[in-house]
Amino acid sequence: MPYSVLLVDDNRLIRKLLRRMFEAIGYVCSESENGEQAVAEAGQFKPDLIVLDYSMPVMNGLQAAPLLKKILPHTPILMFTMFASKIVAEEALAAGVTAVFSKEQAGTHLIPKAESLLRFTGT
Repeated sequence: MPYSVLLVDDNRLIRKLLRRMFEAIGYVCSESENGEQAVAEAGQFKPDLIVLDYSMPVMNGLQAAPLLKKILPHTPILMFTMFASKIVAEEALAAGVTAVFSKEQAGTHLIPKAESLLRFTGT
């Protein structure tokens, strides 16, 4: 059975790129454009992994992460952000995010990082 991933980003082009990357290796994808939508979608879709943007309108990634963890406590959340820093990472981890990843590294490192998280959590 293929892995499933919920892609959460307010930028449609980013979501489209992420979808192509994950579908190319056989993942089933769902998308949300903000944290509020992601919380609703997570309950229905029940993904194996959540890729969550940090900065979004309506509800940002830091606000959504604890709600997502409440719904899916064992699902890894990979925060995907242009604002990767030690402070953001600390805030994200405190909010329930499993790992923080810079959007600048997406091309070559995102899929291996996602697969590593899935192996580590046993999802």
